[in-house]
Amino acid sequence: MQTAPPFSTRLALGLSAALLAVAAHAQEGSSIVIQGKDNWLFPGWGSLTQVDTRGIDASTQLVRETRDALAAKGIQLEVLVLPDKTLFYQDKLPDGKSLSADVKKRYQTIQDKLKQAGVATFDDEAVLQRVKDGGQDVFYRTDQHWTQAAADATAEALAQRINQDVKTLAGKPGTGMPLGSVVNERRYGDLAELFLTPDQRKQAGRETFTVRRQAENQSLLDDAPAPVHVTGHSMVQPYFGFPQKLSNVLDRPVSVNWKPGNVGHWIMLLEYLESPAFKQNKPQVLVWQMFEPTYAQGPDAKGLWDNASIMGADTWRSRMKAAIGK
Repeated sequence: MQTAPPFSTRLALGLSAALLAVAAHAQEGSSIVIQGKDNWLFPGWGSLTQVDTRGIDASTQLVRETRDALAAKGIQLEVLVLPDKTLFYQDKLPDGKSLSADVKKRYQTIQDKLKQAGVATFDDEAVLQRVKDGGQDVFYRTDQHWTQAAADATAEALAQRINQDVKTLAGKPGTGMPLGSVVNERRYGDLAELFLTPDQRKQAGRETFTVRRQAENQSLLDDAPAPVHVTGHSMVQPYFGFPQKLSNVLDRPVSVNWKPGNVGHWIMLLEYLESPAFKQNKPQVLVWQMFEPTYAQGPDAKGLWDNASIMGADTWRSRMKAAIGK
């Protein structure tokens, strides 16, 4: 499998059909994966019962400071928090496991905190619930990632929010990415592939992944600077179609940086802010993608992020302000 480059990758230069690649060995009874009913699998790194309200507050403070620093440079921050898979498939959790009342409200708690801080965001839980109510899955059964239907709907909602917050988007109409044809791939999801034993994997079975191929004429967009940049983890990689759809709806180029593995959203933002791509072509809008189960975990979350990504909140804050201020 291929991985995306560490810094901004222009979508117009070609899409990577890569999946998240994490070095892991399947273990019997692994706590990394929750094996649910009907062979549904869930990531096991988010609590089903506890909500870290102090962590949510601390993370929101760092987000607020980032928003302020970017705003001083004329850059609009849009925070995209993706909801947990378990919210939409609670009936597929195994017997004896269920979400507490507080965890069921955790996503809305995060939304409320961001809005109270004056940070631009939107309710993606409601967006994905409408997709699911319409008869489409929003997450793959044996994978931690969202479906193309979920990614497309979120991109449309985010584009609407950007157009609401930024009255005149830089660039020329007609420079958005054309959408390529849709194909189906039959394979194991990453939770099954990486964390189940061979027997468990066989029982879980393969499933169909719907992905969008690269459009033939997207090379025409190579030279146009991107007014919108997306930074986040593997959910926003081109394989799942999110940045292409966002570019198409906004009708402007969109750039993206992401990495596989447990690097987390804190280091991904820093890597972009400290990169030549940011210094040479600052975006008009910066989309910072996060994930509900790990939102409360700060840049110092040992045991969650890889060692190279861990740093104290003060160190992260100083690097963020220095990078934006240059």
